Amino acid sequence: KHYPQLSGKQLHTLRKCDYPTVALEVLSLFGSGIPWYDLSILLRETYTKKVFGTEEITPLKWLEPGRLALLQLSGGPTLAFKDIPLQLLGRLMNYVLEKEDGTLNILGATSGDTGSAAAYALAGKNRLRLFMLSPYGRMSRFQQMQMYTLNERNIFNLVVNGTFDDCQKVMKEVNDDAEFKEKYHLGAMNSINWARIAAQVVYYVYAYCKATTNIGDEVSFSVPSGNFGNALAAHVAKQMGVPIRDIIVATNENDVLDRFFQTGEYRPRMWGDTSSPSMDISVASNLERYVHDIEGFNPAKTARLWASLKSDGKFVLPKSGRNARWMLSGKATDAEVLDTIRMVYREYNTIIDPHTAVGVKVGLERRDDTPLIVAETAQPAKFADTIREALGFEPPIPERFKGLADLPEHTTRIDPDAEAVKQFIAAHV
Repeated sequence: KHYPQLSGKQLHTLRKCDYPTVALEVLSLFGSGIPWYDLSILLRETYTKKVFGTEEITPLKWLEPGRLALLQLSGGPTLAFKDIPLQLLGRLMNYVLEKEDGTLNILGATSGDTGSAAAYALAGKNRLRLFMLSPYGRMSRFQQMQMYTLNERNIFNLVVNGTFDDCQKVMKEVNDDAEFKEKYHLGAMNSINWARIAAQVVYYVYAYCKATTNIGDEVSFSVPSGNFGNALAAHVAKQMGVPIRDIIVATNENDVLDRFFQTGEYRPRMWGDTSSPSMDISVASNLERYVHDIEGFNPAKTARLWASLKSDGKFVLPKSGRNARWMLSGKATDAEVLDTIRMVYREYNTIIDPHTAVGVKVGLERRDDTPLIVAETAQPAKFADTIREALGFEPPIPERFKGLADLPEHTTRIDPDAEAVKQFIAAHV
């Protein structure tokens, strides 16, 4: 119904604070239902140098001092930004289940990074099981190995004969069966789970505090976007009072979101596979939350728009509604992604992955005189083929992942059918 607010004075105070403290301040505003002290302990256990490789958790790397920075979100266990919310979400869920003596079965869908991040977050937690849908042959080999080689009794990899959109459609159809959902205690870790978004809001607040000096200073963010959760979190941060001038939604050639922000027409459709597979998504779940916000928090109107989407395959918003003036957008082709990877390496001696390259390319096109912060979504090791094509050599692989190719994989192939997925869950709970 409304967003809690952070004042300029509060933000100025947070400039001196570490990541867990900023997270506690932000998440407490959402009324988690968890006692303040317990939440503080959970955050201190989650956001550590041991887990994320640095005390800062999400450090800023300035490519041009005061002008252009990478918000480094990929230091976690699976080298992707989704570790930041999911490491916390796994602990939050386990905390509640311990209190209630309950269990939860997580059904998820991944286009690349959510699956491994969720699996690493839930591995070994005996009150939680994970059933993760992933599209056959549509993720990088490194992403597949990360997910499929994890040998845990509570982790189930269902490899779907279809696209990520098929996976997401099945996930939603299963969740729409209220009786099945209740009987088998289904939960979610995708960005359809609000706690995912709330946890991602934290790093935009933290980045703003570390990038600025004075009350009222502004920054802009360029965010590689597929399912729109990461860009939505930036939008929420702005709604909470963080002085963000522009949020630049950066898409690859599957540019449904760019077309929406440019024309007001939302028409999901896939153009094909790209070098940034985690963004090869045509149905952006979190766009519904954004539209709900900018249309005046009107659930009936939102419902009508999504009914039109289901019946007509599209809806159109008037210009005044579709594009709050701070929401900009653009797209990058695969050729432009390669050129951007080369440029960043040549100009700044930094290797970036293809998703981050989309954010850099579009961000540089749309930026003004405000400091621009690009959300770095993954480490280049996850996309070695693209880096080799762009730079002529392999990116370094962290030591702990060098033996992945030698490990057996644990998967089940399945058709994109909600009933088949329900049967599998029922048989393994």
